[in-house]
Amino acid sequence: MRPDRRGAGLLPRPAHGHFARMRLEPTLLKRVALVALLCVPFAAWAFYKPVRLLAPSLAGVSCITNEVCTDAPSRSRDAAQLYDEAIRFVEANVGRFESRPHVVFCESEACAQSFGLGRSTAKTTGPLGTVFGPRAWKPYYVRHEFIHHLQNERLGMYRLHRGPEWFIEGMAYALSEDPRTELAEPFEQYRSQFDAWFRSVGKEHMWEQARKL
Repeated sequence: MRPDRRGAGLLPRPAHGHFARMRLEPTLLKRVALVALLCVPFAAWAFYKPVRLLAPSLAGVSCITNEVCTDAPSRSRDAAQLYDEAIRFVEANVGRFESRPHVVFCESEACAQSFGLGRSTAKTTGPLGTVFGPRAWKPYYVRHEFIHHLQNERLGMYRLHRGPEWFIEGMAYALSEDPRTELAEPFEQYRSQFDAWFRSVGKEHMWEQARKL
């Protein structure tokens, strides 16, 4: 009988059982992890719609500048004017931006919902950007959302998330010079509370005192 030369290490023994699984599992896990990692951006794009503000042109809107996009090219001039006016207003009356906001002006409801607007008229999602719905093509709406953008820059997402609503929303309504004499509650109360606080701290100390809230 010929000797089993595989025992001498000349030919590899086939892997069986537990030892085979030990060699295969790390490779399999790496492949699964890689597939999962590659799927994350696609999942975010599909299920967390505000992330589309990072690349709005891929969502079917036209971009006028690096910061301003719209689904209504015929109203590009209106969108640009609203944007520029709000930038000037907020920087003159509230504070200077570290980075200019990225926005999408939606004329259609379908566009607004594709960016996750929901039931809101306009919505700023942290540093991702802002979407304006069909009813938000007005100067005070744009100023309001740009104040939220500035709050995010000056106070940070964490502090803004846990901060008092009367300050976050009251400031945006008050300093945007919203012309509505009476807002729906609780926003009218928020505006009144912010006005009283603002008079007590003054514009020069507003951000310093806001960090203490």
